[in-house]
Formats: sequence, C-alpha cells, structure tokens
Amino acid sequence: MIRKIRKAAVIGSGIMGGGIAALLAGAGVNVQLLDIVPFDLKEDEKTDPAARNRIVNAGLEASLASSPALFFNKKDAGRIKTGNLEDDIQNISECDWIIEVVVENLGIKRDLFAKIEKLRKPGSIVSSNTSGIPLKDICKGFSKEFKRHFMGTHFFNPVRYMHLLELIPGADTLPEILDFIAAFGEKNLGKGIVWAKDTPNFVGNRIGIQEIGAIMNAMEEDGLTIAEVDAIFGPALGRPKTAIFRLADLVGLDTIVHVCKNSYDLCPDDEQRQALVLPDFVKTMVDKNLLGNKTGAGFYKTELTPEWKKIRKILNPSTMEYQDLVRPTFPCLDAAKKKETLKEKIDCVLNGEDKGGKFAWKMATNSFLYAANRVPEIADTIVEIDNAMKWGYNFEMGPFELWDAYGVKAAVKRMEKQDLKVPAHIKKMLEKGNTCFYKLERGIQYYYDFVSDAYKPVPAGKNMVSIAAAKGNRKTVMENNSASLVDIGDDVFCVEFHTKMNAINEEIVDLMGDALDYVDKNGAGLVIGNQAGGVPGAFSAGADLAFISRLCHEKKYAEIDVFLKKAQAGVQRIKYAAFPVVAAPYGMVLGGGCEICLGADRIVAHAELYMGLVEIGVGLLPAGGGTMNLWKKYITALPAKTAKDTDLAKFFVPAFMNIAMASVSMSAAQARGNGFLGQADRIVFNRDNLIGEAKKEVLKMVDDGYIPPARQPLIVMGDAGQGMVNAEIFNLLNGKLMSEHDAFLARRIAYVMGGGDVKTGSTVDEDTILKLERDAFADFCKQEKTIARIDHMLKTGKPLRN
Repeated sequence: MIRKIRKAAVIGSGIMGGGIAALLAGAGVNVQLLDIVPFDLKEDEKTDPAARNRIVNAGLEASLASSPALFFNKKDAGRIKTGNLEDDIQNISECDWIIEVVVENLGIKRDLFAKIEKLRKPGSIVSSNTSGIPLKDICKGFSKEFKRHFMGTHFFNPVRYMHLLELIPGADTLPEILDFIAAFGEKNLGKGIVWAKDTPNFVGNRIGIQEIGAIMNAMEEDGLTIAEVDAIFGPALGRPKTAIFRLADLVGLDTIVHVCKNSYDLCPDDEQRQALVLPDFVKTMVDKNLLGNKTGAGFYKTELTPEWKKIRKILNPSTMEYQDLVRPTFPCLDAAKKKETLKEKIDCVLNGEDKGGKFAWKMATNSFLYAANRVPEIADTIVEIDNAMKWGYNFEMGPFELWDAYGVKAAVKRMEKQDLKVPAHIKKMLEKGNTCFYKLERGIQYYYDFVSDAYKPVPAGKNMVSIAAAKGNRKTVMENNSASLVDIGDDVFCVEFHTKMNAINEEIVDLMGDALDYVDKNGAGLVIGNQAGGVPGAFSAGADLAFISRLCHEKKYAEIDVFLKKAQAGVQRIKYAAFPVVAAPYGMVLGGGCEICLGADRIVAHAELYMGLVEIGVGLLPAGGGTMNLWKKYITALPAKTAKDTDLAKFFVPAFMNIAMASVSMSAAQARGNGFLGQADRIVFNRDNLIGEAKKEVLKMVDDGYIPPARQPLIVMGDAGQGMVNAEIFNLLNGKLMSEHDAFLARRIAYVMGGGDVKTGSTVDEDTILKLERDAFADFCKQEKTIARIDHMLKTGKPLRN
C-alpha cells in the first residue's frame, strides 16, 4: 500500500492550528478544521450552525487576515472546511492524518483523543502538536493500534515561515509511520526535520527557552539594558534582528513564562534549572498585560505623535516605565560591522574586552555547555540541536557550529580558566585529537558523534544538492569575487552569485558569459541558483545600484548603455542557449535577479518567493530584457494565430501594471498568478531541495531531447497600449497612488513594452524592444528625481516617492 495524505483534520483553530491548516491547504491537502462550540450560546443560537461554528470560523478568518500572511494564496482556503467538535467530529473518519492543536492541558487532550480513537479509520496517523506534555502521558491506556499510529509533530510558529518540524516518536510508533511523516514533512510541507525525544519542550524550545531565561537573569545581574542585550544578540552573532527581547514580544511573554515554568517543573535534574525562574520584572509585566505584540506593548512599544510620526519606546525594567529607544553600541560591535564573514564578526564580539563582549562571551559559554549537556538527553546528535536552533529560531549557526567558529579548543581552555565545568565527552573528544564538531572532507560534511567517538556524515535528503559541498570537493570550475561556476554532478553546472544580497554587477554578467561558453563545450545544462542564508534570503535583490548611481552622477551615459547591452546579451544567451538553463529562485528576486529568471527556459522556485520588477521605485525600468520577457511570458503560451485574434489588452494592462506598480509577489503561488511563473515552471516547498530539483529539471529536459527556442518577432500592443495606460495612470494619480514622476516613468514603460510607435498587433523583433529599454533607461538616468531616488535607496534602504 502506498500511503498518501489527501485529507487531514486539524483540531484547534488558533494561530497555530490555523497556520497548520493553511500550510496543508497550500500543499494541496483538503482540510477539516475543527474547534469547540462556544460556551456562551443563547437559546436561539444553539441550533444555528453559524453560531455553533463561530470560534472555528473566526479562527479561519484570523488566519486569512494574518500579517505576515499564513496562506501562500488565499484561494487555498477553499480547501478548508470548518466545523465543530460536536456536530462534525465524525468527519475525522475520512482523514488520513489527524493533528491535535488544542490548549496545553493533559485532561482536555486525553478526552479529545478518546473520541478520536473511536472515530478514526484504521491506519490513519494521529499526532499532537504539544510543546510540553509528554506523549506517554497523553496516550496512556489507549489501544495498541492507536499507539502504533500516534506521534508528536511539533510545528513552530508562524507555521508557513518557520522551517523546523520536530518529530517525536511514541514508544510504540511504527517505523513506517515515522518515515512517512518525515518524508511528507520534508518534501510536501517544505520542513527541516529534527528528531526529538519525548522530553519536556523537546529540542528547540528546551534549548531556546533556557537561553532566554539565562540572558534575562544575567542582564539584571550585570547591569545591562534591554537595548544593549538586543544589540549584542543580533546579526553580529548570526542572530535575527529580533534578538532576545523583540523575539519575546513576537512570541508573547505569557508563552515564554509558560514554557519556562513547564521546563522548570518537568526537569528537576536540569543543572541550569534556576535560569528558568525569570526576574521579578517579567512577572510584573505579565500582571500588567504587557505581553508583547499581541497586547500592543511588551519590552518594546510604538507610539504615535500628533503628527502621526512613529516613536519606538523601550521598557526600563527598574522603573517599569517606557522611554525613547536609543540604539546602543559597543566597540566589539563596531569592529564586527567592518568584517565580511560571520566567523570574523563572532571573533570580534566574543573576544571583545568591553562590557558587551564580556557579556556575549558569558552567555555563549552558557549556551555551549547547556547544549553539550543535552546530548543524548533530548537528542542523539549535535546535528539535531544545531538544526533546531537554526530552523526554529532563524539562527545562522547552532550552538555547536558557533563553538566551532570560535574554536573548540580555545573556548574550552578559556572556560577552564574561569573554572567552568566542561562536560566529560567534550574533553574526551579533544583528548582524541578531534578539535571540531564538524568537518568537510571530499565534499561530504561530517559531525562528531559522542557515542562512537567518531565522525559520521551529516544526514542529507536524497534530493538535496549542496553547492558548498561541491566546492569543498574542488568542483569549482571558475570564479571571481562575485560569482562561481560549480560542477554539481551529472554534467550539470550551477552559476552561484555571492555578492551582498546577491546583487547583479558587471563581474556576475561577465562570469555568466564565460559559464555559458564552458557549459556549451563541457556540460549538459545549467542551473542558476545559490544557497545563501537568511530568512527569506535573497536569490538576488537586483542590480548593483551603487554602480548605476556613480555612472549617473558622472553622466557616463555611454557606459550605462555598454553595461546594459552586455546584460541584455547575457540574458538573451541564456534564453537561446543550445542547452537547458533552469533558474532556481527563492526569497527576494527583484529587478535584475527577476530578469535573469525570466530569461531562463524554466523556473523551479521556492514557495517563499518575493519576485518583481521593482525598478520604477528607483526611477528606472527593467532594461535587462525584463520588460520584453515579462510580455513574452504573458503571450508566448498562445499559438501565433490565436495571439493575433486575441484582445491583447487583456494581457497588456496586467503585464504593464506589474512593472508600473512595482508589484512583488508574496509567494510563488502569487508569482504564478502575476504572470512571472508559467505553467511549465515548478514550485518547491523545501528550499533545501531547490538546487537538486532544478538539476533534476535540467536532466529531464535533456532526456526529453531538448530543443532551444527559436528567435521570433513579438506581437505587441503598439500605440493603442499607451492610450489605455494613460487612463490607468490618470486614475492612479487621482487616487494619489502614483506621483507625477511615477506617471512620467510609467508612460515611457508602456511605450517600451508596447513596442514603440507601431500599430496594435504589429510584430517587432526583440532587438528593437531591447534598444527601447536601453534608451529609456539612459533617459531616466538623466532625471534629477531618478538620481534622488537611487541615492535615497542606497542611503536608507527605502524607496523615495518624489
């Protein structure tokens, strides 16, 4: 029997249950979302289905209205059917997977599972999303058949965005059930799987909550402020900007307190148990309902002045009053900002002699030792702990990886000088001459296993291709400061960008040309992709604006034209190469990055895709073939005869508006709806598999007997398009959705996309449209308002509307 998940039940429609339902629906699963009947129904409401489903429907509406969005596409909500636990619970008998997401109360959970046991169909999988209650207590006394299909599936919130899915086997769970959910979670739901043991708070929250508690207590002891702590535990240590206290506001202080208490109560032998007793000011905050974002105030809050200016405030724990946020710094952080690599930044901070550096080291050692003492208590390997912190908390490095970056031997020596107790298995590892937790050999990454006292390969999915591993295995064919060409096996090569935010510059354009020549002689096909970090990360945030700004200020318009010709020629070579080229975008895919993808034969995109031609925001237009190739994306699916007979306006206006309004998709599903992805393009849920899936697409195209596309003139909207666009621009100006400069830019963009001064339905060769792009771009660069937009973006990172 081949097991499939066609229908699932999610019981509990709060933010977590709603998020799980939205994710499943986005993965094509039909979902029955259930919740309780309201306790306060009036007599006439007791037979009213709408009233009885009030809670579950409100939960679904909240999920639909959530920001950031929980749904990839709101149309996915059509796969969700709501109901209540009295009238509709029998529907779970049709479900392949039943997920419990109700309140963390053992009695309530057991009562619910007793009902589920009677109604579920044989063989269906049942899981709990509990974060703290032991599974053995939940399923005690249930049938053997139930226990064999019961496990923990702990998603992290917000479900769509957090990569981590902790899987917790029950004592009796069948191995095939565990294997199936792991595979489904990884491939269909796009999650990184961490195997946890049935211990309190599992892996991510056990490690994470201890660190939060330890830092809050140490902050009081050492006299630091909330702002100082958040400055230290941010990007300089490979952490998100939310750091510690912004994260607590995001999660909710009541949740933090609950998880701390749970760990304290259920882990009496934990050597760091006292760190879970939070400072008194935290209890005061909870009493005052200062819980964070959910109540509008926590450690931080935002106030509006009478002029509607936002002012960020921060809590002073000593006075319990809010004061203006002043962003602090330390010499170690100033030094770290000047460094390129994360390891260099870490060295600056953890070796800093100032107050910030000393505090960072103190808490880093706490984290190192606590994590080391949790193996094998909560997980069998260091990999599970590191992955849980990276995928559940968006750290760039887990505790063992951070320890490696500092130097294991050097850290242990420094800790012993401070009379800190280093775990015996760490000392034993060093005594055997093993001075790192991870190492890369012949393209394979290994981790140190404390049980066997030997290195073992880090587990990797069969669909995963690691560019770093290929480079470590000396598979780099060519490279410069901005890009590399890497052999990823089976005669397929990958062009990898590695500039800041993977911005497109002249070096990338040059290497792309050389790469195409090389693959033409030596390979079967090419993938354009990279595996840079960050959430959501940046496939490419666009062109190198600093380069364009310099040319604008120096009025070197001829050089601008030369650069654009080279970029356009590169995209055209991608489009018409004699071998398949597949782009593998994820995260931010803006401007020039988007143009490169539009030039590829196929796009294999990650589900989290923020894609758009946003050049108008800096006073420009897509001039790397983007204007032309977006139009082609809209019309080339039509046969030539059909295209001539079609009302081109139906395609022209939405294509134009994508560029004129700098529209950016909020998911790959939306990118497909916006016309950036075609029907032949694919969406992959797991970013770890993206390069591997793009490589598979290349090989499939080769196996199918790839034939490069023929160059053909484009049918265009012509002068009629400009008239139609003028009406749209008039409406946008009146609605104050567009400035006069935007309108000036938009009219020229319509002229370019329409093919210039030709009649509707005319055919125009591609070189003509590319020349129109270049001319418009150069003219825009002469505009003072455009230069102001570019400089403002470079200075602030935000668009200027002038």
